[in-house]
Amino acid sequence: MSVKVRIPTILRTYTGGQAEVTAEGTKLSEVIDFLEKDHPGIAARVLDDQGKLRRFVNVYVNDDDVRFEGGLDAATPDGAGISIIPAVAGGC
Repeated sequence: MSVKVRIPTILRTYTGGQAEVTAEGTKLSEVIDFLEKDHPGIAARVLDDQGKLRRFVNVYVNDDDVRFEGGLDAATPDGAGISIIPAVAGGC
């Protein structure tokens, strides 16, 4: 299954500056594995040392937050749009 992955600015150094890349996989873990093969180092920014999604990185398949859709087992249907969104904190 081919999907489009939107890459946040902070991770574009891994994709040669590309804001969107194509990946393959029927579930999110397969898509991340595919991304890692084509763009080494990106998985370490999305996954923690235990191989789980980092706490402060949000991932959406189409408009669905994967944390409520099976996490790394979330389905990634053909043509889906995947968004990786690092959380932003700040304030006083």
